[in-house]
Amino acid sequence: MIKGVIFDLDGTLIDSMSVWNDVDRTFLKECGIDDPPSDVSERVRKMTVDESAEFFISEFGLDCTKEYVINRIEELVRIQYEEIIPLKPGAAELLDYLDEKAVPYGVATATYRRLAESVLKRLGIYERMKFLLTDSDFPAGKTSPDIYFGAAELLGFEPSEILVAEDSLHCVETASAAGFFTVGVYDEVSASDRDEIKKLASVYVNGLEEIIKLNDWK
Repeated sequence: MIKGVIFDLDGTLIDSMSVWNDVDRTFLKECGIDDPPSDVSERVRKMTVDESAEFFISEFGLDCTKEYVINRIEELVRIQYEEIIPLKPGAAELLDYLDEKAVPYGVATATYRRLAESVLKRLGIYERMKFLLTDSDFPAGKTSPDIYFGAAELLGFEPSEILVAEDSLHCVETASAAGFFTVGVYDEVSASDRDEIKKLASVYVNGLEEIIKLNDWK
């Protein structure tokens, strides 16, 4: 039976993935790279914040520090998180359902902590979260199961008793291999991986409201 939930943030709980696709190329153009590769966001998708900053510097020969890259990209997307990015459709209904069932939940994300906090607070759901974990807490990111195990410890349940909702293939791979009940969530940006996600996830949904219909709640 499902006793707790771990939500990814970008592309799963909030509709923000297009922001990240745009910001990578914007940043590189700002640094003098006139025609950044169209797949640059895809190439850094599995990376932590630190890893992606190091990648930009080494791959494009940028004359700046890792700290500059991290801080500048955060600043470029900050307004989107503080003022614009919405919840994914069905998210509010799902959170209300979990609260009604007294199922605890939280967020595990590779997003900057300050951005995650700002968007969750603006959307009025920050206080409802049992935890917010980022790669500042678990530097290996989501190619390692450590962040999921850390969330499981905070929830107080075994991995098999916890639902992990993710939109990205590599995250579904990691959580599934670690023994969690994984739900692949449709997002336009990761739609090209949908067939692979369906093979690995315990369940695949086109909208978060579909999770309510699962018959495995405690």
